[in-house]
Amino acid sequence: MIRLTCCSATRFCLLFTALLPALAYSEMSPLADEALADVSGQGGIYLSGDISINEMGGPVQNNYFGRCDEADKKCGARFAYRLKQDGGWMVLDEIRGMFAFEGLTLRVRSIDSGFGGDGALFDRDVIELGLPNVVRFSDVQFRIASSSTPRPTDPGFQQTDIFAVEMQGDVIMQGNLLVFPDGTP
Repeated sequence: MIRLTCCSATRFCLLFTALLPALAYSEMSPLADEALADVSGQGGIYLSGDISINEMGGPVQNNYFGRCDEADKKCGARFAYRLKQDGGWMVLDEIRGMFAFEGLTLRVRSIDSGFGGDGALFDRDVIELGLPNVVRFSDVQFRIASSSTPRPTDPGFQQTDIFAVEMQGDVIMQGNLLVFPDGTP
């Protein structure tokens, strides 16, 4: 058993503290191109989190929208997109619930090929979303529909619901989703 007195303990601490910088001493030095070529890493952004959408209803409340507990009202977010310039609208409507994920990556990727002979040359940057391995869904609901206008409050609005989706549990999502920019920034 080692017994340190107050005086010897203080000396030991001072000696250890004096030697500590020597133990942690390192020097930064530049790497040559050849050595740097052997270094690999991952660029981009790594995201984890959960997203809740309209658990208690949306901000707009009128004769069409209401709270989620009102059975005769619509509830949730809406995402509308047009497939052709003069065509109708496809919508994801009444989106609500919670999505949780870990490991979604976001980066810019340069595509300078014809996708292996599968398409036209595309010599531009795209946004690459690296899908996480597992996405957890908790009480997720949405409708897929066609609509005459992007918003239900627009004049002449008519919507045809195609089907409704309810999701609960884990979904495995692997691969990448590429977002192709359109127009000039």
